[in-house]
Amino acid sequence: MSDTILAAEPTIRLAAFLGVLAAMALWEIAAPRRRREFPRVLRWSNNLALVVLDTVILRLTFPILAVGLAVMAADRGWGLFNVIDVAPWVAVIVSMLLLDLAIYLQHVMFHAVPGLWRLHRMHHADLDFDATTGLRFHPVEILISMGIKLSVVAALGPTAIAVLLFEVLLHATALFNHANIDLPRPVDRVLRLFLVTPDMHRVHHSVDPRETNSNYGFNLPWWDRLLGTYVAQPARGHQGMEIGIEQFRTPRDLWLDRMLFQPVRGPASGGALDPRITRREPAE
Repeated sequence: MSDTILAAEPTIRLAAFLGVLAAMALWEIAAPRRRREFPRVLRWSNNLALVVLDTVILRLTFPILAVGLAVMAADRGWGLFNVIDVAPWVAVIVSMLLLDLAIYLQHVMFHAVPGLWRLHRMHHADLDFDATTGLRFHPVEILISMGIKLSVVAALGPTAIAVLLFEVLLHATALFNHANIDLPRPVDRVLRLFLVTPDMHRVHHSVDPRETNSNYGFNLPWWDRLLGTYVAQPARGHQGMEIGIEQFRTPRDLWLDRMLFQPVRGPASGGALDPRITRREPAE
C-alpha cells in the first residue's frame, strides 16, 4: 500500500495543483474581490517561473521528500505512531493536525527571526494578491521548510496516506486562501471557523506590519484564534488596504531576479519582533 501511494504521489499532487490553480484563476476572473493593480502576465510569469526553480532545487537537494520519508519511517519503526498502537484513522487525523500546527509555528518563526524574515518577506512583497502569491517563496526558504517538515515526519511517524493527504490539502488551501475571489460575506463568516479564507489570509499580506504579523494559518484557522494571532479584518478594509512590503513597491521588484536578491537588500524591518511594531504606543 505504501509503495503504491509513493508511486502515485507525483501524479496526484500535480493533478491537484493544476486543477485547483485553474479553478482559482477562473474564479478570480469571474468574481474578483479586489481590482488588479499590475498586469497579470508580469506577475504570473515570474511567480510561476519561481515555482519551477523552487521545484528543481528541492528535488536536487533532497534525495527523499515527506511521503517517501513516511514510508521509510514505517519500515524502520521511526516516530511516535510507529511505536504506539492507535487506530489508523486516529493516527491519520492527529498526524494531519500536528503537521498543520507545525506549519503554523514555522510560519511564526519565519516572521520572528530577522534572518528568516529576510527570506520570507519575498512572499509578502507581491504587490497584488492572487492564487500565484501562494506559490511565491524564496528557494532557500523552501529548503529550510522541507528540512523542518522532514524532521516533524520523522518524529511523528505518520502514515504515508496521512502525509500525502496533508500535502495535497495544504497546497490546495494555499491556492484558495491567496485567491482574489469574492466570497459572500455570510459564507466567509461561517467558512473561516473551519478553514482559512481569502479574506482572513489577505489581512496577513497587508503593508501594515501589525496586520502582516497576524493570521499565520495556511489551512486551519484555529491556531491563530487559540494563540492570539487572529485579526478579523484589515483596519482600512479589503478594498482600501495596501498589499505588500514597504521596501519593495516598484514593478521591477516583481521580476524573478529581483525577488531572488530581496533577502540581501535593505534592513530586515517589518518582522514580528521589530521594536517599532512590538512597542506600545503611549496612550492619548
